[in-house]
Amino acid sequence: MADTFLFYAFAVMTLLGAVFTITRRNAVHSALSLIVSLLGVAGLYLLQSAEFLFAVQIVLYIGGIMVLFLFVIMLVNLDEASKQRQFNNQWLLGLVTVGLVGAQLAWFFRRAGTSLKALPDHAPAAATKLGNTEQLADVLFSEYLLPFEVASILLLVAIVGSVMMAKKKI
Repeated sequence: MADTFLFYAFAVMTLLGAVFTITRRNAVHSALSLIVSLLGVAGLYLLQSAEFLFAVQIVLYIGGIMVLFLFVIMLVNLDEASKQRQFNNQWLLGLVTVGLVGAQLAWFFRRAGTSLKALPDHAPAAATKLGNTEQLADVLFSEYLLPFEVASILLLVAIVGSVMMAKKKI
């Protein structure tokens, strides 16, 4: 019963944080709403016994990236940015897009039929000797080694490129 309550609490936290992220006019409020949404996702990871992903979500995304976002938002001159033309007059395009995505979801759920049934509450857990962090590392460094290395090289190139661009401005 407590797991169900926590699931719904974290799900509502995630959804409301996401909605407030895209509806707030103040950039700082949007970033804080994104932090609330990321906390909800971290709670959902914890409920699924994915402690490593929970810790990574908290430390890396909330602790690192969102603090960086907040610093950038506070350093950017928002007075000059607020004077620029905003794209708030495209409600019709937004409503059409929402309708199309809703139609796609309805079609998907209708075609899926019985394949989307929920598992029983007492589904037998797979007995493994490794924890979930070890399983994640095993899969990441065996089956997905090449994409992992390609992503790391792309991140390295992006870091070097941003340093070079910043150095030219100094």
